[in-house]
Amino acid sequence: MVPAETELPLRILHLEDSLADHRLATLTLRQSGLPATLEQVDTLSAFSAAVADTVFDVILADFQLAGFTAFDAWQIISAAPLAPPFILLSGAIGEAAAVDAIRLGMADYVLKDQMFRLPHVISRACEVHRTRAQSAHVALELARSQQTLALLAGHLQDSIEKERASIAREIHDDIGSALTAIRFDLAWIERHCTQSDMVRHAQAATKMLQHALGASQRIMKDLRPPVLDQGLASAVQWLVKDFEQRTGVKASVHTNLRIADLPAQLQLVAYRTTQEALTNISKHAAAATVRIELSDGEGVLTVEVSDDGRGMSEGALSKHQSFGLAGLKERAKTVGGWLDISSRVGQGTSVILSVPLAPSALAGDASS
Repeated sequence: MVPAETELPLRILHLEDSLADHRLATLTLRQSGLPATLEQVDTLSAFSAAVADTVFDVILADFQLAGFTAFDAWQIISAAPLAPPFILLSGAIGEAAAVDAIRLGMADYVLKDQMFRLPHVISRACEVHRTRAQSAHVALELARSQQTLALLAGHLQDSIEKERASIAREIHDDIGSALTAIRFDLAWIERHCTQSDMVRHAQAATKMLQHALGASQRIMKDLRPPVLDQGLASAVQWLVKDFEQRTGVKASVHTNLRIADLPAQLQLVAYRTTQEALTNISKHAAAATVRIELSDGEGVLTVEVSDDGRGMSEGALSKHQSFGLAGLKERAKTVGGWLDISSRVGQGTSVILSVPLAPSALAGDASS
């Protein structure tokens, strides 16, 4: 039976130069109870005009016609995004031609001396076509959803980075300036006060103030280190030095960057990826050494962070709660890149960011 979702009656285009065969096909479908209207054409130009003017549900085509074959008609209709089922209805067709027809994408073929099979073949072809259309629609909707999510993720990342930069400026301009002014006042009190108790309190306050200044500077660097303005290599070097001081884990940076002026957004993504990878290592890896490689060979910026820690199982890599890794992957997509993570239990982990460089960046390399 023709599926309920198919619009009835079926609109069938019949490419046939024999009026008798066309009438036989029409009679066969009518006797089967399959609701259908058939339009006959017998030339390639008429066929082309018909499919350009009307949307058909099914196309029946004789194989050998005057001056052309069904393959010529198929070339016209197959260019459509979702061509209707194309069924050969021929008096004779060789095995090789039948194989070629199916290989090219035609739905099926029916011999004219087996015309009784035609209603069933049409119904089955319509069902397959409907399933393919639904799959294509689902795939299109999924692609649109993924694109929307990618745009949203990019917007969120951009907003977060702007907010980080804004907070860092406020800490530097307001809090940092106020703390510095207080330090000068405390120093004045220490120099001019003759009461020993008050001097001790001023010295203790100065010590606490130095601690607060150091903390504010660390927060500013974490939010957006000024060294990032000196380029990716310098920023990563600073990041690794800070990592070694905090964790005691030996880390090394190997750079092979030929392009000095990478786009700011790309440098920020590479920096944040390295920062997140090092944070994960300090929290979970129990590594003895870390190696970071930066390169821009073959038109691709690559950042690889590897450690010799305890590694992760496949289950840990794929679990849905890995928001840090998922965030890195989404961040990579915002600049057209991707993230590869390889890890084996007891053999460490490698996080690799790969981003194809835009022609403008490569042009800058060529001119340098």
